Amino acid sequence: MLNKYPLWKNLLVIFIVLVAALYALPNIYGEDPAVQVSANRNATIDTSTMDRVKSSLENVGIQAKSIALEEEQLLIRLNSDDEQLKARETILDSLGDNYIVALNLAPATPEWLKSVGAQPMKLGLDLRGGVHFLMEIDMDEAVRKIVDGMKDTIRTELREERIRYSAVRVDDTTVEVELRTDEAYAEAASYLDGRYQGYNLVEDEENRLLQLQMSDQKLAETRDYAVSQNITIMRNRVNELGVAEPVIQRQGSNRIVVELPGVQDTARAKEILGATATLEFRMVDSENDARDAVNGRVPFGSELMPMRDGPQQLLKEDVILTGDHIVNAGVGYDEYNRPQVNITLDGAGGNKMSMATKDHVGQPMARVFIEYKATDERDEEGNLQFTKNAEVINVATIQSRLGSSFRITGVGANEAQNLALLLRAGALIAPIQIVEERTVGPSLGQQNIDSGTQAIFWGFVLVLAFMVVYYKKFGLVANTALAANLILIIGVMSMIPGATLTLPGMAGIVLTVGMAVDANVLIFERIREEIKAKRSPQQAIHHGYDSALSTIADANVTTLIAALILFAIGNGPIKGFAITLAIGIITSMFTAIVGTRAIVNSVWGGKKLSKLPI
Repeated sequence: MLNKYPLWKNLLVIFIVLVAALYALPNIYGEDPAVQVSANRNATIDTSTMDRVKSSLENVGIQAKSIALEEEQLLIRLNSDDEQLKARETILDSLGDNYIVALNLAPATPEWLKSVGAQPMKLGLDLRGGVHFLMEIDMDEAVRKIVDGMKDTIRTELREERIRYSAVRVDDTTVEVELRTDEAYAEAASYLDGRYQGYNLVEDEENRLLQLQMSDQKLAETRDYAVSQNITIMRNRVNELGVAEPVIQRQGSNRIVVELPGVQDTARAKEILGATATLEFRMVDSENDARDAVNGRVPFGSELMPMRDGPQQLLKEDVILTGDHIVNAGVGYDEYNRPQVNITLDGAGGNKMSMATKDHVGQPMARVFIEYKATDERDEEGNLQFTKNAEVINVATIQSRLGSSFRITGVGANEAQNLALLLRAGALIAPIQIVEERTVGPSLGQQNIDSGTQAIFWGFVLVLAFMVVYYKKFGLVANTALAANLILIIGVMSMIPGATLTLPGMAGIVLTVGMAVDANVLIFERIREEIKAKRSPQQAIHHGYDSALSTIADANVTTLIAALILFAIGNGPIKGFAITLAIGIITSMFTAIVGTRAIVNSVWGGKKLSKLPI
């Protein structure tokens, strides 16, 4: 029988639309203005903190929707933006400087929807508000780190080859090796010649000096590597912050753009993203007196360094291990309930630590915390200048040969949290400085949402009116499919992890509304042509859908290809537009071809008809 779907196909269409509607439903509930309280150094969050917050809010006449303790943080949901701002000031005054009080937006999704994994769409920076950072990388420090690593490698290999040298030092982008004897010079020249790709060997036989100079190509590769690795580390840090669909991209030769939608605690974001903290593990120089070093008599191969909450320490210059080998770091507590950071190393790091400590059992080893801070000065090329701040966190005696797991003590609770986060995310290849910061307030984002929603609404209404006037009852069928298409787009966007709706994305939805109707126009016009050709109504419906299918597919596939290209090479708002366009194309093909066919078949299929209301 012509134009009849089997029952399973009709049920499948209904099921798909209902599932999409279920996952689109959380977007109706919106978000609550909220205040988030987390503990700073030497502070904790517990039920007594919750009572203090509740009491302080009641004293100023603020009735919170809810106050909940979630993952060692307090989340206070409020009824309005005005209450949110007033509540933040009240809580700050009540709790003091030991707590971080930040503005937030908390989804108001009911628990029964959360239980099936339904969440509202993630909104971009231009809709939800958030922060925009422009960061500049210290390229000189990136190059210096690579050259310092080369220096350590050469020093180790010359020792293993038993080649006697006087000194191995760094001069800008060059590693200089000074040999003790002519024989050692010849052996070193033979060993180093052509061994390191990207470095040119320059020989000075008269002074028994060998220079490994970084080539221009290697220098360019090093700088490019610094940017790409810093972007990777930045993504890891943003993931640790829990920001949905951030924008992290390169700008120019030494800058990175970071956009964090929904983040209103800019101080916390700056603290984590801009931090250049890393760790070094060094042996304490027990053979010499640190007091002599304080008086200016620092022995060769050692370095005097300040210690947190203690006297200065004399350390060996050789670095046993850096934070680059850390694969995991978490916060724990020792037997005296003091915070500590539990460290896990990768295979290479574990081997290095094991080899370095096997001959030093019973000797002290220091953990050095290193941080880079930007100054107000710039070099001749306009690049920012950074200063290096290093301090010893603690000194511990090596009780036994260490492996891939150990712990760091001597840090506060909040510092332990931040240090663990930074170590998990990885150390930046080169220091960065935030040179530009912009904040998009939630009120401006709401204006954009309202404008975009109005554009979708009026576009939708005008299309609905046109279809009903021009195609009568078949126009109502197209309008039903159009509503289903909108539900499908929102549902799919809500289901896809990482998909974000931006203002250009809303423009993509408006565009797909028109494209969905365009497919129905092709089908309906084809049905009209078949009726004019004296075919029966059932044959006209059958041939109308079959004949228009190839044309619709061709048009939509070519547009889908364009959307995929935009997503692949675009960034930021371009990606947002491409995502909604691609999803809209797929859902519109489903609703325009399969959805309307199911309705038409159910209403007019398999019946004797003299004419069609089209």
